[in-house]
Amino acid sequence: MRGLAKVARNEGAMQLIDRPHPTPAENEVLVEVKHAGLCGSDAGIYKFKSAFERMNLPTVIGHEYAGRVVERGANVSGYSIGDHVVERPIRPCGDCYQCQIGEENICQNTALTGIDHDGAYEKYIAVPEDVLHPVPNDVHLNHAAIAEPAAIAVRAVAKNSRVEPGDRVLVEGPGPIGLLTAQIADAQGGDVVVSGVGRDANYRLPLARKLGFEIINAGDDDLESVRRDKTDGAGYDVIFDTTGHPSGLTTAVEEVRKGGQIVLVGQTGEVTMAYTPLVRSEIDIQCTYGALYDDFERAFRMIQSGDVDAETFIDNRFSLLDAEEAFEAFLSSETAKPVFDISEL
Repeated sequence: MRGLAKVARNEGAMQLIDRPHPTPAENEVLVEVKHAGLCGSDAGIYKFKSAFERMNLPTVIGHEYAGRVVERGANVSGYSIGDHVVERPIRPCGDCYQCQIGEENICQNTALTGIDHDGAYEKYIAVPEDVLHPVPNDVHLNHAAIAEPAAIAVRAVAKNSRVEPGDRVLVEGPGPIGLLTAQIADAQGGDVVVSGVGRDANYRLPLARKLGFEIINAGDDDLESVRRDKTDGAGYDVIFDTTGHPSGLTTAVEEVRKGGQIVLVGQTGEVTMAYTPLVRSEIDIQCTYGALYDDFERAFRMIQSGDVDAETFIDNRFSLLDAEEAFEAFLSSETAKPVFDISEL
């Protein structure tokens, strides 16, 4: 079978390669992948940022996916042939302190699908039973492919933020996690604004508006004036930084109200700033990472209810047969959530 793999330690270097048909171990199921999404991490692999140096190339990438169980290992009892599933792609060791206390998302010895072992940009993948998650019967597999990023956003909002009805919320970054976070914060009662920069103006900010949000173009709009009009000058109650850029945090500090909260969802890298004003204003900085079983459960419920508008959010224009087009469009903000039809392989 063919899979889209990272084959060299430089930008690009993505090729369709032959891979052996996997055989599930005793505790694994074989999943026929139907749809798989493109994530910011996948784009980071494409660029080959330093965080991915540990990859043993070639590696088939992709970790946001939905598929169908087609074979079971001898010891698998929780799934049947034909079941629709997604994977929780942070595979925990099960033994470290974090795993023992139910914090598998920050396992000390985690293995990440599509990074530490072959991922979902191929027709079949063998997956341990304990990291699978059932897809509700009324959720199409194309929509189920966004369950993992939706679960990340659920955790960011429902578990790690203090958004309450009527709170004035700013989501920095109209990328896939940002737009999902905005939808979930809105469902939780927040009055949500989404901000982006100049390159977001063609696709991502208009998509945010289509999803029902007021938008700010940080490159053109006067942020101070918008903040004054939107919050009576006080600042936003909660800000989600999903940008993955150092400027996201420094801007959030300027935009949040005294006593407010900044939730770091994107991985910003190194940031140099003065922290004394944060202390004097009692600014709460909260980090959030990954998702657990119940976050996936809530994500599926929100897809079912329409609080997460999967149909509007997903971009089905791209093909793994011409993957470079999708990656370049993602990196230039000309798309937000490409989802591939894996049957094309």
